Amino acid sequence: MTVIVITAGEPAGIGPDCILRAYADCPEDFKASVIAAPSRWLQQRADQMHMTVPIREFCQLADAAEAVSLAPEEALYCWNPIAGGGEAVVAGTPSEQTASEVVGCIEAAAKACLANEAAALVTGPIEKAVLRRTGFNFPGHTEFLDYLAMTSETARADKKSNFVMMLASEHVRVALLTTHMAIRDVPDALSIEETLKCLRIVDLDLRNQFGIKEPRLALCGLNPHAGEQGHFGREEIDILSPAAMQAQSEGIDVVGPLPADTIFSASVRQHYDAIVCCYHDQGLIPLKALSFGEAVNVTLGLPFIRTSVDHGTALDRVGADDVSCSSLQAAMAMACQMCEASARPSR
Repeated sequence: MTVIVITAGEPAGIGPDCILRAYADCPEDFKASVIAAPSRWLQQRADQMHMTVPIREFCQLADAAEAVSLAPEEALYCWNPIAGGGEAVVAGTPSEQTASEVVGCIEAAAKACLANEAAALVTGPIEKAVLRRTGFNFPGHTEFLDYLAMTSETARADKKSNFVMMLASEHVRVALLTTHMAIRDVPDALSIEETLKCLRIVDLDLRNQFGIKEPRLALCGLNPHAGEQGHFGREEIDILSPAAMQAQSEGIDVVGPLPADTIFSASVRQHYDAIVCCYHDQGLIPLKALSFGEAVNVTLGLPFIRTSVDHGTALDRVGADDVSCSSLQAAMAMACQMCEASARPSR
């Protein structure tokens, strides 16, 4: 049985809370899922929240997957890929002692996907600051997963980064040309080549992983009013428009660049399967205003399916009765849908 692997993320954050609450809410959602984490992290949090959740731990993914196939829904099945592992956790207080275990779980889960031992990866939120203090030299999950894909035995021949960060909800899908960088660096980071690459990846993965036969894309302008014919900047004229025209010549259905202040209105966004934005907050502010707690972070361009929650570790909310697991549930559901879409014969 091929399973979906879920990582808990930062064990001192709400990642374990969300897993436990999602299982308590609907055990059936976990009938084909394995948690890549020491069971101690989940058991300790369950005890703190006075929750009775059956948890079983395995050292090998294959053994955990077999247990899931034989007795789905009867327990949370943990695969602990770390030798030893399971350091004690103080809720709400990240520790450098568990940082290497957090990274180790993510790496093992990604490699399982790359080896076709798992169907998809769903990731919980990580505390980047504490990971960086222990030598994690990546801006976040996405860049780390792309690095693992490029350095794997099944790596692409060109060895080039080909990922796109996309957040999706029932209201809108938003893909990003740039991700985690200062606003002042965004204009210099834009190029025709990178914009075109992003449009190609979004178009291809909407077809292959979302089952959208003819994706319709919109490209946001960088500047107010999409530059207003060069009065507010030339990025639209020199970079974005040429990239869109090239994409159109390749058969990609994309329009733009369009003004970002109107494209997210209900009457406009309904015409597009995804909106490609120039920088992080240009896309995530409207996305989260429309769908906070229900959106899913999807990494396009990887050689495996990866979804994630759209929230952080919320260290000040750990153990609270009103912590919502809706984003995790949405991420799990989307991973399943993408697996089904990817398995369908090409049309």
